[in-house]
Amino acid sequence: MGVSGSGKTTVGELIANDLGGDFVDGDALHPAANIAKMSRGIPLDDDDRGPWLQEVGARLELARAEGRTLVLGCSALKRSYRDVIRAGAPETVFVHLHGSRDLLWERMQVRPGHFMPASLLDSQLATLEMLEGEEHGRVFDVSADPETLASVATAWLRSTH
Repeated sequence: MGVSGSGKTTVGELIANDLGGDFVDGDALHPAANIAKMSRGIPLDDDDRGPWLQEVGARLELARAEGRTLVLGCSALKRSYRDVIRAGAPETVFVHLHGSRDLLWERMQVRPGHFMPASLLDSQLATLEMLEGEEHGRVFDVSADPETLASVATAWLRSTH
């Protein structure tokens, strides 16, 4: 989980490979209307996100039920969003990729062809609610290179399961 530019896809693919599982980019699960809205620089609202978050949870739970490891990159910025995901997939563990606004902004400037404009970074950071309480997850600093980050996150995931 994390805001745009945090490395969810790059690090998620590496973690999935390390765990012998599959990776799904949560952006691919958005309906066309959500992608069109974000492409125009308009943040999604909770009504836009609801069905998408339910689909994320359903995909995670299906993989668990089938005995497959699935790493799914998803912003999951608010606790209420993570609650929707956990309602569908109670055993979900969150790897929160987090970094400074400047680093995230810099990364977003060099992503060719991504539908999410850098102009939405500040709204994502304003929306972000850090993991808390009984939420099963951990925050990882994205200033490390992706391979190191994935290795540390994979070691943590293995130690918790």
